Amino acid sequence: MTERLPIFPLGAVLFPGLVLPLQIFEERYRDLMRDLLEGQEPFRFGVVSIELGHEVGPGAARRLAAVGCTAELRGVQRHDDGRYDVVTSGGTRFRIEDVDDSLSYLRADVTMLPEESGPEADKITEPVTRLFHRYCDRLTEHGAEVTELDDLPEQPVQLSYVVAASMVLDRHDKQRLLQAEDAATRLHLEYDLLRRENLLLKVFPAVPASEFLGGTVSPN
Repeated sequence: MTERLPIFPLGAVLFPGLVLPLQIFEERYRDLMRDLLEGQEPFRFGVVSIELGHEVGPGAARRLAAVGCTAELRGVQRHDDGRYDVVTSGGTRFRIEDVDDSLSYLRADVTMLPEESGPEADKITEPVTRLFHRYCDRLTEHGAEVTELDDLPEQPVQLSYVVAASMVLDRHDKQRLLQAEDAATRLHLEYDLLRRENLLLKVFPAVPASEFLGGTVSPN
């Protein structure tokens, strides 16, 4: 069963449970917010990573990732000049089936994706947790400001998203994690990525600038 969502293309990947603040000032996204708030609850739109290019326009649907995540509206402040400051949180993953560009902003027919643990997910949670703590320690040793995550979730789906959202990765790797079929697949990918990143942190004396834990504002 498909559902139609307004689409907010973004140069980042949104994961379920991740808080995403946005500054909305472009006219097309003001239109999106106005139409959204004039509709019925739940107030949500789809965030989809831009795979190619930086802007939307004619043909932009071909540059969007196949899988995105709903952004659930948690707080809205409308300014006198028409801008919006909003706070959202990642809700449900979806797959884009068809895109409609008849309005100033994109809309899409999407299919919501189930969240499954996958086969033997419990066996990979402890190794991923161990490597992730080592990763955080090494980031701290390199001078990065890392939010304390002493109590990681034990449930595979939740753990997989906390790790995915927290790691300093390029957009391609983030999108691979979002699109993983289930938590077990995602955790195995994270295990490999954490081994790679821990090795790099051991060899190189600096770390890349990051939005660790997604705590920064993303202007459209």
